[in-house]
Amino acid sequence: MSMRITLDNQPEFFTNLDIISGQVILHLNRPEQVGGIVVKLEGESNTSLQPPSPFDNGRDPREGYSTSNAAMNSESHKILYKVQQVFPDDYHSSANNPFGSFPLPPGQHQFPFKFKMPINNACSDSHAMASLANQSLSGAGMFGTRGIRLMDGTKQLYLRHVTKTLPPSLSGVYNDAEVRYYIKVTVQRPSILKENWRFQLGFKFMPIEPPRLASRGQESFARRPFSFASRPPSPQGKQKGSLFGMKKSSKEKSECESTEDSSAPPQSVELSARLPHPLVLTCNRPVPLRLIAKKLVNNQQQVYLASFQMDLIGTTTLSAHGQTLQKSNRWIIASNPQLEVPLITPTGEVGSEIVVSDEHWSQKPLPNTVAPSFTACNISRRYEVQILTTLRLGKKNSKNIAETITLPLHFANVEVYSGIKPPKELVEAATSGGFTQSELRPHLPPRNSVSGASSAAAQQAPPLPLRRPSGPVQPPQAAQSEEYEDAPPSYSEAMADSTSMPFDQNNPRPPFSGVTAENAPSQLPPTKN
Repeated sequence: MSMRITLDNQPEFFTNLDIISGQVILHLNRPEQVGGIVVKLEGESNTSLQPPSPFDNGRDPREGYSTSNAAMNSESHKILYKVQQVFPDDYHSSANNPFGSFPLPPGQHQFPFKFKMPINNACSDSHAMASLANQSLSGAGMFGTRGIRLMDGTKQLYLRHVTKTLPPSLSGVYNDAEVRYYIKVTVQRPSILKENWRFQLGFKFMPIEPPRLASRGQESFARRPFSFASRPPSPQGKQKGSLFGMKKSSKEKSECESTEDSSAPPQSVELSARLPHPLVLTCNRPVPLRLIAKKLVNNQQQVYLASFQMDLIGTTTLSAHGQTLQKSNRWIIASNPQLEVPLITPTGEVGSEIVVSDEHWSQKPLPNTVAPSFTACNISRRYEVQILTTLRLGKKNSKNIAETITLPLHFANVEVYSGIKPPKELVEAATSGGFTQSELRPHLPPRNSVSGASSAAAQQAPPLPLRRPSGPVQPPQAAQSEEYEDAPPSYSEAMADSTSMPFDQNNPRPPFSGVTAENAPSQLPPTKN
């Protein structure tokens, strides 16, 4: 027996609103009784954090507490969960089989499946998660009518959730956090002596970016003025010759007098780095930075940009049952330690500006290991930009040591977008619906109720359970149960069904940003029962 999953025209990565279609290929060497074949499209956001050390709160280490024996704080969120039963089909279901299984002859069998990626995460939908506890698919075992049960969605009801766009794949980067997407196939074999067959295929995922605001020509800036130390005046009336007794030329004499004028104030320059507002960078694209130097005093000494380095700092926040942990990553976007770029015009007026040429960073895009900013239930990523510039007063020579100064310029709260533009239907819905970009969902309509009646109803509401019930959990009642027999589809599902795909022949798929090992084994430490 062999089983595998093949995807139709599999791209380098999938995104929201993409169609994921393929076949489950099952090769049998002998006849088999199969109760059902189920294909699941799943996504998980997992964190596993080590408890804090007891030495941090002043406990005595002789109490016998050891962090290596302590249980890990693990938290798992099912951010994506879709199920499709591909066998038995209509032909096999029409036959009344009392044993609840269907024979498959030897040979190769193909079972097609098809999913469409949603926009938002699924774990925040309490009604959908609670309804999974009591659902089962068709198909039965040998000793009863029990079908293939789905996951226990009630476990998600006791975790804290946020409604956001699906996060990008993040696996193989940290040993205590990961975001995985995969397709899982389960072949049910109706016998207590035979185990079910399972196969799993991972894939990479990148979310679409939220609708961008129209450019207004505004810029965010980080500026820093600085002054060099005053140089001591040269002795008057005394000219030193060179090694061979030759005096300086008139041109060198005038330059020396201009650069060492004791009456001029110390050289002062203001350096500012500017980025478009709002602070948004795009994966696999250069940083649109402008570096501007401004002359502050009347001093003819030249200032040079000696070195330049631009870093992108990513901070990943992990959480698990109230415990949080932050991890930082640094990417060097551009670096040149040997520059000789003049920053001012010595004979220019006070207040004149010079825009530094962007040839040192304009052709260097963000590394492909940079994932877009995201916020999930237990994992989030944000970015900062730090620029380090070294300035030198005068040219560097072997006789005199030129005075240098290093200035840091910092941008906080920088957003990194994936570069995948949302479809026009989604942008129009977001701009006309009056809701936030991150959630992509409209506000609920106002309720027509009296304050007194609502307060009385709130007092009569039963309290929430303090512990997990032993029996099956019923899904919460809908607000308008008399109008809908089933729960209406969420806004994410409605948009996913009515919106076109983000990529076609006229809109090619951009390069993948972010490194992930989608089919590698999990690096999270095993949890203890």
